[in-house]
Amino acid sequence: MSADIIDGKAFSEKVKARVAAQVEILKNQSNLTPGLAVVLVGEDPASQVYVRNKNRSTVAAGMKSEEIKLPASALQEEVLAVVNRLNEDPTIHGILVQLPLPEQVDEMAILDAIDPAKDVDGFHVVNTGRQAVGLPAMVPCTPLGCIMMLKDRIGDLSGLNAVVVGRSNIVGKPMANLLLAENCTVTIAHSRTRNLPEVCKAADILIAAVGRPKMIEGDWVKPGATVIDVGINRIPAEEGKTRLVGDVDFAAVKEVAGAITPVPGGVGPMTIACLLANTVTAACRIAEIEEPRIT
Repeated sequence: MSADIIDGKAFSEKVKARVAAQVEILKNQSNLTPGLAVVLVGEDPASQVYVRNKNRSTVAAGMKSEEIKLPASALQEEVLAVVNRLNEDPTIHGILVQLPLPEQVDEMAILDAIDPAKDVDGFHVVNTGRQAVGLPAMVPCTPLGCIMMLKDRIGDLSGLNAVVVGRSNIVGKPMANLLLAENCTVTIAHSRTRNLPEVCKAADILIAAVGRPKMIEGDWVKPGATVIDVGINRIPAEEGKTRLVGDVDFAAVKEVAGAITPVPGGVGPMTIACLLANTVTAACRIAEIEEPRIT
């Protein structure tokens, strides 16, 4: 029997609706309009599309949206100047610098310059450290979206075996921390893990975030497991075109798993929804008012 498909697009619309409702409450009760600024350096087509979608979603939620575009030739000092200005702007509660950055700009230097309170991407070392020790922190959007979908699908995650394939600072490590916080037994695996298929097959929850097209095969998955595919890979298709696939062999795995996210239409839409939710959270924390329960 085929797995249930976890519709990230539909779920993200529910989250966005909750965000918009909370924004309206903040405006009416606290005279507070959450503001999100996105900094785009260069003209990468994929980044441009992503930034446009963020801007559209931010405005639709009733929030302030500011988009700053810099040329690909921009120096690190110019990007830092923009970040510093946004740090000091009281109408901006969330700052996101779109990655990747041109080679002349040190990504870590830029991310570290963002005020941790406004770091809605959750990449600053202060936020990663706070999350690791269980303190309130801004959580990276993609792992946050994954945990929301898992809790919506399964309910109580306590005691389940979870395997995260991928150890990046953006997804793998924060994902593991979120699962630990839900009392899962967590294994972080990667491309060099010995006996990786066997490790994956022990998982009640399998998170694929390794960046290799269709790496997770059908016989790697425990029957009935919940599979979250974070991967977004573009591969050749017919007539010289390309198509998107995940890190999971979807056709094979859906015949084994209990539930699975598709690519596209799974984790991706949740990332922007969680970015909006993080911006509302940041605005409330900065204003020192009670945070709404959106996530």
